[in-house]
Amino acid sequence: MTLPIEVEQRIRRLALENSIAHPDGARSGPILSRLLGSDATLRSRASEVKFAIEATLVAVARMSSEDQRAELVALGGAEAAPARPHQAESMGTFPDLPGAVDGHVVLRLAPFPSGALHIGNARMLYVNDHYRRRYHGRLLLVFDDTVGSKEKRIAPELFDVIRHDLDIANVPPDEVLYKSDRLPVVYDWARRVIDAGGAYVCVCPTELLQKRRALGEPCPERAQTLAETRDGWARMLDGGFATGEAVLRLRTDLADPDPAFRDRVLCRLSDLDHPRVGRKWRVWPMLEFSWAVDDVELGITHVLRGKDLVMEDRMEEFVWRLLGVKGPPFLHWGLLRVAEAKISKSKGYAQVQSGEYDGWADPRLWSLDSLERRGISAEALRRFTLGFGMSLADIEVPAETLYAENRQVLDPTTPRRSFVPDPIAVDVVGYPTELAEVDLPNHPERSELGTRSVAGGPLFWLAGSDVRAHLGEVVRLKDHANIELPREMPPEGPLVASFTSRENRRLPRLQWVGAVHAVTVDLLDPDGTHRKGLGERTLRGAAPSDIFQFERVGFVRVEPDWIPGTEPLRVCFGHV
Repeated sequence: MTLPIEVEQRIRRLALENSIAHPDGARSGPILSRLLGSDATLRSRASEVKFAIEATLVAVARMSSEDQRAELVALGGAEAAPARPHQAESMGTFPDLPGAVDGHVVLRLAPFPSGALHIGNARMLYVNDHYRRRYHGRLLLVFDDTVGSKEKRIAPELFDVIRHDLDIANVPPDEVLYKSDRLPVVYDWARRVIDAGGAYVCVCPTELLQKRRALGEPCPERAQTLAETRDGWARMLDGGFATGEAVLRLRTDLADPDPAFRDRVLCRLSDLDHPRVGRKWRVWPMLEFSWAVDDVELGITHVLRGKDLVMEDRMEEFVWRLLGVKGPPFLHWGLLRVAEAKISKSKGYAQVQSGEYDGWADPRLWSLDSLERRGISAEALRRFTLGFGMSLADIEVPAETLYAENRQVLDPTTPRRSFVPDPIAVDVVGYPTELAEVDLPNHPERSELGTRSVAGGPLFWLAGSDVRAHLGEVVRLKDHANIELPREMPPEGPLVASFTSRENRRLPRLQWVGAVHAVTVDLLDPDGTHRKGLGERTLRGAAPSDIFQFERVGFVRVEPDWIPGTEPLRVCFGHV
């Protein structure tokens, strides 16, 4: 599918404008950010747009500067730079919460502590936080720490991990609660459901229970008297049943079109150790029953969650109707996926525990911690998430959509630095002695960020791939000087090149690092691999968590545990 003609025309216009402004090498990032920021319909096609931009920049680079300027004039001149939109104006649609009263809205986050929060959880965080702010309300963090199962265990350290994730996201809860502290309240509600004739104690084996549910056949226990159910419930609480021998089931319609809703389980038995309460409780509620209880008992005014949880909605509403209780309304959103993010909390936990991954901040995990490690700001993540509003459509977007938001946040204030991977030493004959020190801008468009002094030649480090691709050619050391490379690589020692001029000619641009006091750099990529290289000497002044844009590489963040003054400088790659 091709892009609309008006989009292709904008790409051409912006590519010409960028090439004229940056004769040393036009950049696709600002063009992409401009397009995605001004036209939300392009966000799901970010990869396609990026490809079109890069192809156009290649074509425009073959033109003379005079032809570039003439065509830009013919297209109407440079496009007016947009004013930075207020955040609320750049968001998607968020309807009013039904019946909401300013200052009295109470919302909740309900993570199960089996893994760190990841990019797929960001919508839960930021949508709830958006409405909390909008209505000056409260946001509760309520850990869904029902005991789980042998396959899905609660990891004790994840309570702190998740609270740290909320710090990273800048979504502070107003109160923190735990389901494992609230079982007496749940038991009281279970008795009320039983007394209303809405539940019974079932002793069917799991396989038989599932078969009868699928067929719409009642279990023999469904005909229990109220006294028999009360007695069975008391036996569950007092240890009269072994684990797996009995469950408390809700009496729903056995002819319900959805077999999964037929006589669903409310509570079950477990002897698993709980990391907070040990074996204090043997009877544990299923999550939807615990929320039928707590969405009322905690005063939740609105439940905001994914549309995949409509079964939980039905369960809660069924219990409320049975008991004559009024619960909060539900609002939903569709699934939002990032195409490159392959997420599994259980698999991720196993990989972290085994040491295969470097903790929850490993960049392969797409956890909030890993995104922060890569320099993805909370502000960019918030904009990215809220940009889709409360749409019920399932959406899959490329990671570039998130990167474009982060680029808009970082680009104006992030200093540039030089880095070359797989470096090759190049000794330039005839290099002017007065150029032993070179002043370079910290940002090509932000003079207020100043300049930095870097080592010049005559000895440089160039990327090995660049050197091999341009042997025998005259090339430009970006923003500096022109040199002619030899036709062949020497068998040993530095490659010897010749100085030609400083004139800003239209030549292949190569990134470079002056050899004096160059810094060894270890760059961790999002796939877990490492790139080794050398960076300019000013990187010796870097501090943990600093963010730089390595020219012609991308945004990087200094590892927070890196010790200043040591080598190599360890950085994690964010994006281009």
